[in-house]
Amino acid sequence: MTKRAKVAVLFTSRHSIMDDFSRLMGLAEVEKYLPKEHEISLKINISWHKYYPACSTTPWQLDGVIRGLLRRGYDPGKIHAAQNSTVVVDTRIGEVENRLKPVLDHHKIPSVYLNDDDTEWIPYEPKTPLLVLDKVYKKRGIRIPRALIGSSVIHLPTVKTHVFTTMTGAMKNAFGGLLNFERHWTHAVIHETLVDLLTIQQDIHPGIFAVMDGTIAGEGPGPRAMFPREKNVILASGDSVAIDAISAKLQGFDPMAIDCIRLAHEKGLGVGDTQEIEIVGDDIKGVNFNFTGGDTFASRGQKLIYHGWLKPLEHLLLRTPIVPWSYAASRLYHDAYWFNAIGKKRINALGDSQWLQLFEAYKNGPPDLS
Repeated sequence: MTKRAKVAVLFTSRHSIMDDFSRLMGLAEVEKYLPKEHEISLKINISWHKYYPACSTTPWQLDGVIRGLLRRGYDPGKIHAAQNSTVVVDTRIGEVENRLKPVLDHHKIPSVYLNDDDTEWIPYEPKTPLLVLDKVYKKRGIRIPRALIGSSVIHLPTVKTHVFTTMTGAMKNAFGGLLNFERHWTHAVIHETLVDLLTIQQDIHPGIFAVMDGTIAGEGPGPRAMFPREKNVILASGDSVAIDAISAKLQGFDPMAIDCIRLAHEKGLGVGDTQEIEIVGDDIKGVNFNFTGGDTFASRGQKLIYHGWLKPLEHLLLRTPIVPWSYAASRLYHDAYWFNAIGKKRINALGDSQWLQLFEAYKNGPPDLS
């Protein structure tokens, strides 16, 4: 069978991680997908403003990708980071706590904050039919950040499971970047939303690439309340659907049973069938993390609103002035209780992980890994 997409996969260690990221990007043919004459947005994923392994873009992931671009002659003056807050996550705190800001400062890479107060959001008129977004935002229309239009994008997700989408990766990473604080309106149709966002991306970006970090992967009710698992793997591809499919397969899931991957494959937006994906780099035959998902108390309640007996109250609970109370409750639960009572114990269970050691080494900027 002719392979229609390519995903690079490497197993790595803290001592070879910089060279491995550069090699990974080469194997995935980054220059084929990212024209050098265009701006590049490094779409950072901050799923929590606290550092919790597997939750957010890692400092070595960001550092390795920047160095990989510079080695290939990309203009540093055309590279910027793009970050988004959510109703429960503060990206400015997150870039510090996750030690991403020291990396950006070291390489002199500016940040664009994709928030209502910092970014101009403009109307977007679909050029091809969408599945759901034009209906979800029927009254006010679809709005996207002007800052991302015309720039290429590199998505920087991690390998982890997710309470709403089974797993999350490159496709989900656009969720925050292209939708503002009303993005929770789409959770009832999240899989179709991710497909629509990929359609929009392929319209507004001259190039799309993804580099995924699975040095520590996340299992359980992601994107925050997970069990961190050391897996020492990194992936890259110019096909967001294909890299998500291979990540899903590594985690032990059937990619085509995940609706967003299947729908994107069927629409021709990428390749979700692993039989049609060429793996370059290291052999992953027989690799299965055997991950399982899960739910939190909050996600169970949300699913009742989106798909269960609370569905008739969806507008009241998600689109009226009472909504901010749920945001406050979520931050109180996760930041004050869960992280201290449960999260820290799970971090400690990693012991002297090479990646926790490397995280500490990034406190004041990129360490010497030669």
